[in-house]
Amino acid sequence: QVLLEESGGGLVQAGGSLRLTCAYSGPPVSGGNMAWYREAPGKGREYVARLTWSGNTYYLESVRGRFTISRDSTKNLLYLEMTNLIPEDTGVYYCNSGYDWGHGTQVTVSS
Repeated sequence: QVLLEESGGGLVQAGGSLRLTCAYSGPPVSGGNMAWYREAPGKGREYVARLTWSGNTYYLESVRGRFTISRDSTKNLLYLEMTNLIPEDTGVYYCNSGYDWGHGTQVTVSS
């Protein structure tokens, strides 16, 4: 089991930036793939970005070009750099590794 803890959420105005951090303990499963998901009020959880062990990245279409997923394997940290935020980015952001999830961090973007 991988333990995951997110941090870095907050309240930001539209156009602003935030960097989310996920601290994980233990080696990532699922071949080393890790991902960020989000859950907006009244909506289901949706995939936002994925980083494979080989370094390939994949993004939800609506965040491509604004969000960047990265990892510091020496520190067991996964990041999500978010720029040019819009109100539709509001939600609880979760770190994921295989079947394991963190508790989430709230991101609120005001218009």
